[in-house]
Amino acid sequence: MTLAGRISPALGCFLALTAGGLTTLSAAPFALWWLGPVAVALVYSGIHVLTPAQAGLRGWCYGVGLFGSGASWVFVAIHDYGYTGAPLALFLTGLFVASLALFFAVPFWLYRRVTGPRLAFLSFAGIWVLSEWLRTWLFTGFPWLLLGTSQVDSPLAAWAPVGGVYLLSLITALTGTLGVELLRRRWWAAAPIAVLWLAPMALPTQWTFPAGEPLRVALLQGNLDQAIKWTPEGQREAASIYTALTLAQSNDLDLVVWPEAALPMLEEEARPILERVQSNLVPDTALLTGILQRDGGDYYNGVIGLGNAEGKYRKARLVPFGEYLPLESLLAGTIAFFDLPMPTMTPGTDDQEPLRAAGTTIGNAICYEIIYADRVAEQARDAELLLTVSNDTWFGRSIGPLQHLQMARLRALENGRYLIRATSNGVTAIVDTQGRVTARAPQFLATSLRGEALPMVGNTPFTRTGSWPTWVLAALLVLLGWKLNTRRSG
Repeated sequence: MTLAGRISPALGCFLALTAGGLTTLSAAPFALWWLGPVAVALVYSGIHVLTPAQAGLRGWCYGVGLFGSGASWVFVAIHDYGYTGAPLALFLTGLFVASLALFFAVPFWLYRRVTGPRLAFLSFAGIWVLSEWLRTWLFTGFPWLLLGTSQVDSPLAAWAPVGGVYLLSLITALTGTLGVELLRRRWWAAAPIAVLWLAPMALPTQWTFPAGEPLRVALLQGNLDQAIKWTPEGQREAASIYTALTLAQSNDLDLVVWPEAALPMLEEEARPILERVQSNLVPDTALLTGILQRDGGDYYNGVIGLGNAEGKYRKARLVPFGEYLPLESLLAGTIAFFDLPMPTMTPGTDDQEPLRAAGTTIGNAICYEIIYADRVAEQARDAELLLTVSNDTWFGRSIGPLQHLQMARLRALENGRYLIRATSNGVTAIVDTQGRVTARAPQFLATSLRGEALPMVGNTPFTRTGSWPTWVLAALLVLLGWKLNTRRSG
């Protein structure tokens, strides 16, 4: 059978599994962005003849294919750095994948419950984006491998400053559903596809403007062994490496950045080291570093500045099982993976002011936070530069760090801001306002990256509004299908 005709439920599930893998191939590091619409087309084809349960199963199969291939780095984190045996690590990874796949199963089940075949190409694209919205916030959220992320290098990329990653997802999904209609010889479908893909040529290429001279920055990458990082030996090694890397820099820098938790100790213990290093920098140079902070009985994952810098930032979006343990009373002490190497973190507030360093306001996102488009947009509204510090050592040599970098690139494009990214072992990079990497350090080396980042002013449409217009549009598309289905049934 072809996409233009009916397919059996079993074949549909196989194609959905395949589509999940194709979505992974559309994203970094493979960057075959054109596979994004193809993946949607494989899932969409014939779904209107399925029962709600069959549609839910197809959605679940797609999710298994997507997360089983695209989030395979979870096994590395659990097995290599969580000190868990391979069988148990495989089981936990499988449970993680199967659970995440429900974010497609439930919306697709609902889709067949409330919509009919009329204008299905619209309502299916709408439910796809709503499933991504649900995955963004429910149970703390996991907006990894969103469909639109893969389009940062495609002709659709110019839509990102207009509506962000979810608008890219909606357009990609519409391209897939309209493509199926085209294969069914509904030639009218060619017109909206052409509009969606040619309209970016008429959009502005630059929504923001320089705020001054470029900053000369150095991003440091210590490449510490995660296995010993939180031991006394790891603390001594971290202090030695970052001190040496900093003192090796020239005196013409505006900003030096150390990554997330660069010194594996609390701020009160790290202060003497930091102040000693900062005293060797020229007075106008700012030093920013990721650091763990203690405030009373609470612990925070933060960023602080020394020298020509002021303010602080505390991570607001924490990583479950990495920075806090859900159901701690039940899980703590059961297996090594659940024993966190650091104190349980407390989230920072959502209304934090940007840091100021080297005369520039800087919006922050620590590690995992960079994947939350609206969180970064909130920071960008009052900032001239975006900064993300991260510890990607947990990914090992998997595809995870390259996916993480791709999402950071899209945040720069969405907000028309330069983004500087300092990581423990890669990928350390500087990204321009178009989402292009202008400088990049090699992974798995102790090194520094020198480059320039231009402060920018002005806001893109997405920075001003965030994602809610796209979410509303997606909901309206689903409601349109529901309304027509109700009338037909009546």
